Amino acid sequence: MKKRDVVELKIDGMDFGGSSYGYVEGERVDVKGGITGQTLKVLIKKIRKNKIDGKSLGLIEKSDMETCDTCDHFGACGGCSMLSVPYDEQLEIKEGQILDLFSGEDFVGFKFLGVEESPQNREYRNKMEYTFGDEQKDGPLTLGFHKKGRAMDIITVDTCMLIDEDYRKILKSTVEYFESKELPFYKTMPHTGYLRNLVVRKGLNTNEIMVNIVTSTQVDFDMTEYKDMLLNLGTNGEMVSILHTENDGLADAVQCDKLNVLHGRDYIYEELLGLKFKISPFSFFQTNTKGAERLYQIASEFIGDQKNKVVFDLYSGTGTIAQMISKSAKKVIGIEIVEEAVEAAKENARINNITNCEFIAGDVAQKVKSIKAKPDLIIVDPPRPGIHKNALKDIVGFNSKEILYISCNPKTLVKDLVGFEDGGYEIVQVKGMDMFPNTPHMETVVLLRRK
Repeated sequence: MKKRDVVELKIDGMDFGGSSYGYVEGERVDVKGGITGQTLKVLIKKIRKNKIDGKSLGLIEKSDMETCDTCDHFGACGGCSMLSVPYDEQLEIKEGQILDLFSGEDFVGFKFLGVEESPQNREYRNKMEYTFGDEQKDGPLTLGFHKKGRAMDIITVDTCMLIDEDYRKILKSTVEYFESKELPFYKTMPHTGYLRNLVVRKGLNTNEIMVNIVTSTQVDFDMTEYKDMLLNLGTNGEMVSILHTENDGLADAVQCDKLNVLHGRDYIYEELLGLKFKISPFSFFQTNTKGAERLYQIASEFIGDQKNKVVFDLYSGTGTIAQMISKSAKKVIGIEIVEEAVEAAKENARINNITNCEFIAGDVAQKVKSIKAKPDLIIVDPPRPGIHKNALKDIVGFNSKEILYISCNPKTLVKDLVGFEDGGYEIVQVKGMDMFPNTPHMETVVLLRRK
C-alpha cells in the first residue's frame, strides 16, 4: 500500500469527533466520517510512521446498523453523519467513545453514569447558519451547507431533519426569492458578490423567530420586499426580528460591519428552567434548548446545594450556568473573554433579578490571577481546545474543594483531567449529555474533588 492508492476499507470502529478506522493489509487506516460496518472506497493520502490517513471517495456498502430513514441530503451533506443509525445505538457508540478516551489515560475508580439522551433527537436545533452559493459551477443559486468534501459547493438543505418546519419554510422561500432577483452570491476567493449568509434563530420555549440576512455592500438592494415576504410566510413561530447584516470582511465567517433592523427588534428571548435570556444576532447560546436544560440540571445534580459558598464560573459565556446555580450559591463570579457575551450576561442577570452574579471580561488565564476571592467550587466550560496550561495551573492553585468540568470535546477534556489529577484532584463521576443527536459530538460533565 502506498500514497495515492485507492482501496476498499471495511470500517471496524469509530473514534470520537467523526473519524473512523479499518485495516488494509494489516495496517490501520483512519478516515473522516464512516460508520462501523460500512465499506468505503478510500484514497490513501498520507503514510506516516504508525499512522495512515485516507479520504473517503464514497460508500460501497451500507452498515447493518443503518436502518433509519434519512433526509434527501444525507450522504452529500456532512451535517448529521449518524442520522441513518437508530438513536439508542448512537448513544451506545458515544458511551463507548467516552470510556475509550478515559481508559486511554488510565483513569479508574470513578462512577460512570452513561450518556443521557436528548429530549428531542430530531428538529432540536434553535440556530442554523446557512451559506449562499451554487452546487455546481454556474448552476442555480443554492442556500445551505457545504457538500461533504467540497469546499466550494453548497447544497440547499430544505428537508433537513435537525430543524422544524419554520426553518425549512424560511430557507426555501429565501433561496427562491433571491434566485428570482438574479443577485450574485459572494465568492470567497475573488471577494466579489452580494449574498453571503442566512442565520435563523428560534426560541423553542418562547416561539420567537429571528431571521438575519447577511450580504456584502457590493450591490445596493432594497430588502423591504424580502421582509414583507417573510412576514407573510405563515410560520408557526412569531417573526419578532428581521435583520440585515452588512459584512465586507474577507473571512468566510458571519461578522457585522453594520446591522440594519428591518422589522421588530435586534434580539429574541429564550427561557431555560424558569429564567429568561436575551439572545442577540451574535450571542452564543446552546443550540439544543431542551438538551441545555438537561445539561444544566445534570450540572446542578453533580454539585448539589452551594448555599453560602463562592463559585467561579470560568469561560462563562452569556452567564447561563452562573445564573442557573446562583439560587443556591452565596456569590458567583464569571469570567469570559468575549466582551459582548459579558455584557449579555450582565443584562440577563438584570432581566432575571439576580444580584449575586459578577461577570468579568478578560482572558481566563490572566484574570484568575487577579481575583482575591477564594472559591469553594470552580465550574469550567472551555471552548473546544480545552483549558490553557497556565490557566489550569492557576485553577488548581485556588485549592477549591470541587471542580465541575463541562466539556464539548472529550478529547481535550481527558488531557486537562491529567493536569487536574497531577494537581491533586480525583475524578468522582462522569456523565455524557447528547446535545447533538445524529452527529458525532456530545457534551460531557465531570465532577472532580480534591484528594
